[in-house]
Order: sequence, then C-alpha cells, then structure tokens
Amino acid sequence: MKRLTAIVYGRVQGVSFRHYTRLEAQRLGLVGWVANRPDGAVQVVAEGDKLPLEQLAAFLQHGPAMAHVTEVAAQWQEATGEFSRFDIRW
Repeated sequence: MKRLTAIVYGRVQGVSFRHYTRLEAQRLGLVGWVANRPDGAVQVVAEGDKLPLEQLAAFLQHGPAMAHVTEVAAQWQEATGEFSRFDIRW
C-alpha cells in the first residue's frame, strides 16, 4: 500500500475539482481526502494500491472539464492506514 500526497495548482477551485476527485478516488477504491487550500490550490492525500494511485495522479494532471491544471507537485510514501473512506475536507 502506498500514499500519494499531491498539491494541484491552476484554476482548480470553484470548478468542482474536489467533487470529481472524490468520485474518481472512490471509483478506484482509494481512501483519503481532498481539500481546497488558502493559496488557491487543491491538496489530495490518497492511499491504496500503486496502480489505482497512479491512475488518480493521471486524473489530477487535468481534473474535470472546467479546471485548468498548471502543475501537480506529488510525493509518494508508504501508506499509514489512517483512512477508511475518501472525503472532501472543508
């Protein structure tokens, strides 16, 4: 099990980015969370098997239709097992 922590930059707030990220993570069987950051970026922390995490990372490169992603800063670590589902944090 792995953990992906990603900061997504660009026009990613106010375009349902968190909603579609949660749907994609749930579809892939991942757990963790997504949240808006005060600097206008979106942060994602997801845990699960490597392949689904890589698929989520690919989704984050473009996001939903209204988003415009300019950069994704990603870090990979070992999973902590602290999550039981994938949530939107407020």
